[in-house]
Amino acid sequence: MTAIAIRAPGGPDVLIPETIATPSPGPQEVLIRVAAAGVNRPDIVQRRGFYPPPPGAPETPGLEVSGIIVAAGPETAPFKPGDKVCALVTGGGYAAYCLSPAATCLAVPKNLSMVEAAALPETFFTVWSNVVDRAGLKSGERFLVHGGTSGIGTTAIQLAHALGARVAATAGSEEKCAKCRALGADLAINYKAQDYVEVISQEWKGVDVILDMVGGTYLGKNISCLAADGRHVSIAFLTGSKVELDLLPVMLKRLTLTGSTLRARDTGFKHAIAAALSSRVWPLLESGAIKPVIDSTYPLADAARAHERMESSAHIGKIILTMDAEG
Repeated sequence: MTAIAIRAPGGPDVLIPETIATPSPGPQEVLIRVAAAGVNRPDIVQRRGFYPPPPGAPETPGLEVSGIIVAAGPETAPFKPGDKVCALVTGGGYAAYCLSPAATCLAVPKNLSMVEAAALPETFFTVWSNVVDRAGLKSGERFLVHGGTSGIGTTAIQLAHALGARVAATAGSEEKCAKCRALGADLAINYKAQDYVEVISQEWKGVDVILDMVGGTYLGKNISCLAADGRHVSIAFLTGSKVELDLLPVMLKRLTLTGSTLRARDTGFKHAIAAALSSRVWPLLESGAIKPVIDSTYPLADAARAHERMESSAHIGKIILTMDAEG
């Protein structure tokens, strides 16, 4: 089968199509003929040489796919060959076929295309696990997400809004802020023109939950934004993982600072998230209350161009690789 290899750490040009053996599923795995695969920031970090796959994971990049099951192990019920699924995987998505634990598969929501379905697993698993499970966002609370037009951001805005929270988002242009508002953000702040700390303070007097992918100097500013008993969740650090922290406001406001990664977590943990998504979020996708935002699609062979698009930060929503005409 055709797959994308990372020949050596480096820029997008190191992503090269190659021919490798098609894998065979184990007892609790399914083999998916991939229709589309999502492109995510961790793929870029892996390509640069700073995010190796966990033990046992494929070297091929790609953390989410959609497609049709063509083979299945004996312990994969209720999934079977012929089912249309999307799946969260630990690697291997940039390929014509991809193995996935049946436990991290979900049926393609009704009325969604394969391209749209490929945009779901990585962002929805991540947002649900961190915003709902870890931070405990509740209806009526105030929520802030940075990078509001990223794949994570567009998902977080819609999901928090659907859960009844008031939503604020930061973005880097007026066009992107308008998109955040269209997705359900009550406040959309252009961080290049406004101080988001001042806006949050003036409009809301603080927020209850923050989902942060920036890190660095944003942590101190985020702490200033948090209301009493606020929760701050870190899931990435685009501007650095090391910070200087003033503990006094953490103590005075009784703040919770937490974070997580998802890729290396065990299958049972991810299966619990899949079950929650199936019962709580998939009906919202099928009704159209939430809809994945697709920025652009590229053929598998053009994975380098897809990475260039993501690294430009010009995208709004998800970037998807397509394998055939079905997407």
